[in-house]
Amino acid sequence: MTPTTGYADKLNALSVASVRKNFDAFLDIPWDEPDFAIDWTDPRWKLPSVDPLGSHPWYLALPENRQIEIGLMRQANLARIGVHFESGLMRGLLSYMVLLPNGSPEFRYGMHEVTEETHHNQMFQEFVNRTGVDAPGAPAWFRMVAHLAPFMAAALPELFFSIVLLGEEPLDHAQKTILRAEEPLHPLLERIMQIHVAEEARHISFANEFLEERVPQLHPFRRALLAVLLPVIARANASVLAPSSKFADVAGVPRSVIKELYFDSKEGRVALSEMFADVRRLVDRIGLLNRVTRPIWNRLGVGGRPSRFRGETHEYVAVSR
Repeated sequence: MTPTTGYADKLNALSVASVRKNFDAFLDIPWDEPDFAIDWTDPRWKLPSVDPLGSHPWYLALPENRQIEIGLMRQANLARIGVHFESGLMRGLLSYMVLLPNGSPEFRYGMHEVTEETHHNQMFQEFVNRTGVDAPGAPAWFRMVAHLAPFMAAALPELFFSIVLLGEEPLDHAQKTILRAEEPLHPLLERIMQIHVAEEARHISFANEFLEERVPQLHPFRRALLAVLLPVIARANASVLAPSSKFADVAGVPRSVIKELYFDSKEGRVALSEMFADVRRLVDRIGLLNRVTRPIWNRLGVGGRPSRFRGETHEYVAVSR
């Protein structure tokens, strides 16, 4: 499939941006500076109030040392989830790019993204290692599916990049929400988030451009199938970011609290809807959010109004069910 001129120009611009501004996991984070040391008594490791668990009465009633412990374990586990997700992404990207013809702008940009994701994984894993937490990371089912990424990227690239986008957006949304909250953050965690958000903006832009270029050209059956699968994938990826039962047991958090916060409470439902507002904007633009699929998005809790522009912050209007 020959890329259009506009699409190629956008990918070239992303490639140039990757050269002009990029980060190295071990040059751009002063791991060994005293201010960046991980201290299990530092109150800045407590969960921010924008994290559902961080504002729950059960968590707030804990002694400060337990709040710090759970907060640090939560951040380590999110970093380990990032390692699992980015590893599958890189395997899929490499499998897709090796099939591209000479001169493809997708190849150059894709290699930039693999390079950046490699640094992200080094950054995430270094953080996990320095905490000393044996973080379980993503659920077993997710890690198994990640092994299929190379085959999916080669055979069904539009599905692969949809999964990529629906995995990148929730974590990006969560990190930007924390950074915007202006609550006290440990400088190491703040720097990791700043780097990830800065480079992830390009990765999300690429996935958006890829789907906007390719999906309208798909066979009607494949397009309809993708439209139905998108909300299912969104709901599955969102569940990966919520604390798992294994994490709850390791951290000593009641499973009932996790279930209530992230799935049953009004706040949890609002947060679930908000994290996919930017994705719904794209899905609407490419004609996959319609009278057939909209009820599926709503029923799975990932529906709502699309963002008017990427990164919009707004009071979310609850979805009627």
